[in-house]
Amino acid sequence: MHDDTPRARWDAGVRSVTASGPRGGPVVALVPGLGALGYLTDTLTACGAWARSFLLDLPGFGHPPPRPCPPEVPAIAGAVSRWLDAVAPEEPVVLVGHSTGAQAALRVAAGRPDRVRALVLMGMTFPPEQRRFPGLARAAVRDLARERPVLLPVVLPYYARGGPRGLARIVRSAQRDQPERTIRDVRCPVLLVRGEQDTFATQDWVDHLAAAAPDGRAVTVPGAHTFPYRRGGLTAALIADAADTAR
Repeated sequence: MHDDTPRARWDAGVRSVTASGPRGGPVVALVPGLGALGYLTDTLTACGAWARSFLLDLPGFGHPPPRPCPPEVPAIAGAVSRWLDAVAPEEPVVLVGHSTGAQAALRVAAGRPDRVRALVLMGMTFPPEQRRFPGLARAAVRDLARERPVLLPVVLPYYARGGPRGLARIVRSAQRDQPERTIRDVRCPVLLVRGEQDTFATQDWVDHLAAAAPDGRAVTVPGAHTFPYRRGGLTAALIADAADTAR
């Protein structure tokens, strides 16, 4: 028996929401995009049925200041790395990131190969054409029209707490990042997942990253950029498949 009721805890200065899986199961760490945890809570709960699961509140938009790190992709990656050393020092984890959180997770997997047994990158941002404002704006307008309206009240509290400057810092740092180079250094299996209507993680971009990874594959699922929202069972099944493949 295990209790998968989500709870909050602090480790290495990082707040997480947790769902405790069965003993002996793997550890799953989820890193959200743009610091918004709400759209991944049902994925956390579903993962908690088979794994010790943690949804990391990074860069800290889920609680008042002080923040555990600056709102930038490299700093978020550093906070994840410190958290791994504190929570799972002897057990490599299944590391999952979405959107800008996927960019941070990728950096961790490349820099700390001993700490990550499988990597899942969902809605991976940003292809080169979106690293300037016009291309990013076009993708944002198209994706917004495809997202579920009920998503807005789920993510807006986090965005409001982060503020326009905090959100802009994450986006700018993500635009400066070059995942196509970083992914070449990842030694664990990599699963890339995109929603079929996702205008940020385009099919060409995801296929390119999967080909660049030493052990990468890509799948497409229903939905737009935030496809995990209200599809926790589907998303957790993909994560479980990545964990089984690594095993």
